[in-house]
Amino acid sequence: MHDSQNTHGSNHTYNGMAAADLRGVVWQKSRHSNSQGNCVEFAALPGGDVAMRNSRFPDGPALIYTRAEIAALLLGAKDGEFDHLAV
Repeated sequence: MHDSQNTHGSNHTYNGMAAADLRGVVWQKSRHSNSQGNCVEFAALPGGDVAMRNSRFPDGPALIYTRAEIAALLLGAKDGEFDHLAV
C-alpha cells in the first residue's frame, strides 16, 4: 500500500482516506457477494492505483494499492492461499 498523487488537481490519495472522498470512481464488487452486502469493493483510480473499501462502510476508509499489489493478491486468491480465512 502506498500514497499517490491524484490526477485531479492537488487532491492527494492516501491509505485510510474516506472512500467518499474518492469522487468519480466506480466501485466494483464480486458477483459472489452475499445479499447482506458483506464484501470488499475495488475501484480503479486515475493514475493507475486501485482503492479498496468495505461495502458495509462505504464512506469509511479506503486502502490504496498499486496494480502490482492487486495482481499479487488476485494470484494468491486464485491459488487458494486465503481459503482458510473464509471458514
